[in-house]
This record gives sequence, structure tokens and C-alpha cells, in this order.
Amino acid sequence: MALTASQLETFREDGYLILPRYVSQADCEAILADARAQLAAATLPLEFEADVGYAGAPTSREAEGGQTVRRLLKAYDRGDALRGWATRPDLIESLAQIFGEDVVLTLAHHNCVMTKHPHFGTATGWHRDIRYWSFPQNSLISVWLALGPETKANGALRFIPGSHREQLGAHQLDALDFLRPDEPDNQPLVARGRQVELAQGDVVLFHSGLFHAAGRNEGDTTKFSVVFAYRGESNPPTPGTRSASAGEVTLGH
Repeated sequence: MALTASQLETFREDGYLILPRYVSQADCEAILADARAQLAAATLPLEFEADVGYAGAPTSREAEGGQTVRRLLKAYDRGDALRGWATRPDLIESLAQIFGEDVVLTLAHHNCVMTKHPHFGTATGWHRDIRYWSFPQNSLISVWLALGPETKANGALRFIPGSHREQLGAHQLDALDFLRPDEPDNQPLVARGRQVELAQGDVVLFHSGLFHAAGRNEGDTTKFSVVFAYRGESNPPTPGTRSASAGEVTLGH
């Protein structure tokens, strides 16, 4: 289904757009069953909470909680259910509307199932996805699918609307390009932050330059989400960079 003029304007102004109940319960449960089975089997490749070094993460894979999986990597290669979602025609049509051109799925970034566990699933500070990506234009779109309820309590996303259009000074970011929480110039920006809560099957499209964050999972069950990243045809990755290292899938419009 094509996006409306109002939806397109919301994305352009706010930098994100929620598509409620976009994926059916049956399709979500099929993806979730695959993800749970692969998590239980520790099917490689995996990223562990201990690998990222965020505040509150286990200090090593040998420490308590060190085997807590943060992401099932290379989701596009993890079965038909995930691949079918990543290439769903009506999703691609909507992305093509935003880009104004054909759509390409980049496999170097996101391309994962997020598995936020209780206890050891860490919070993520305010950041932009583009910080480590190498493309001529900061105009990619991340597509987030909630496979179950996402609430403040289990570490749901937060966004700063309109922050994809803001220019920041170097003093506002730390060494890892997170917003510095102690910087006075950041306080008005952070105050605009908006908590997003999602139901199973809800999808969020968000701009690669939009500041977003997520809390810890204070619940008692693992939260599963799927994330893929897309670009417009005219915005190829910079040769020789990580962004160009894992292949792409041309999806048209």
C-alpha cells in the first residue's frame, strides 16, 4: 500500500514514521519461531552484549551474563520468513516513495534480529545510525519490525523528532558519537525525546540521521525485533569501507 501525502510529510519532518499492524500475527510468529530456534541453537554469526562494551554490559564473554546474545547477525540469510519480510513488495514501494528512486537493501548494516534480554540487555544512548556508515548522502532508512510488544519497561525505542535535520558541534558528541548527556547544549535536544511503544506487527521507518536510543529490558522475557537498512539507488556505499563489504540486494520499486 502506498504511503499517503500525510505519512510522507510526517517522515520528512519528524524523521520517522510508524506503520501500525503492518505485519500479520501469523507472519510475526513465523519469524519469531525461527529467531527463537536459532537463538537456542546459538546459530552463528552472533553479537554478544559483552562485545559492545556499553554501560552495564558484562565485561567479557566469560563474565556473568557474558553469553547473553544481543543480535542474530546476517538475518537476510536466516531463512525464508526473514528474507520475505526484507523484500516485501509493499514495503519496497513505500521506501521507493520516500527515496524517489529504486531501493537497495544493504547487508552490511543492521541486517539482524535484536534480542534484548532481561538483566543483561543493555541500554543504548542517543546516537545516529549513520555515524559508522559510509555513503555519500545521509539518507538511508532503517526499518524496524516489532515481533512482540515494545514498551518503556522492556527497552523500547525513543526518538528525537526532527533531529535528522540538525547540525551538531563536535563538542556535543563523545568519542563513539553518542550525544554527551553532560553537555548543556544537548539538553534542549534530549528534552524533545519521545518514547515510542509498539505492538506486535508494528513497523517503524526512521532516517539514518535521526537520533534514537533505547532503555534496558526490565521485564522478564526477551524482546525480539528485526532491523534492516535500505538506500536509494543513487547513494552507493563508499568503496573500500565496511558499508561496501557485505553485498547488497537490488529491489527496484
